[in-house]
Amino acid sequence: QVQLVESGGGLVQPGGSLRLSCLASGFIFRLYDMSWYRQAPGKERELVASITSSDSTNYADSVKGRFTISRDNAKNTVFLQMNSLKPEDTAVYYCNAIRSRTHWGQGTQVTVSS
Repeated sequence: QVQLVESGGGLVQPGGSLRLSCLASGFIFRLYDMSWYRQAPGKERELVASITSSDSTNYADSVKGRFTISRDNAKNTVFLQMNSLKPEDTAVYYCNAIRSRTHWGQGTQVTVSS
């Protein structure tokens, strides 16, 4: 059974940092491209960052220079380090795995507020 379990979300003040983790199981993690998406209230889900099976990365313009995506194939985990957080980063963050099929996690809430 495929599972993607996100963790690490929470409430943080503007300018703060969070590190999200997504633990994968049920598929060959190292073969999949992995991404983080987010969805704010009343908005569409958007791509935040992605990392391919060969470790190429891509970022949304809004997070470049602040967020870093990485993966640990030995631990079947993808990470999103988020620094200099802004209120507009508030959203539910979802982990995504894609190859021949796509899989989604349940999401973790990130709230940036003073």
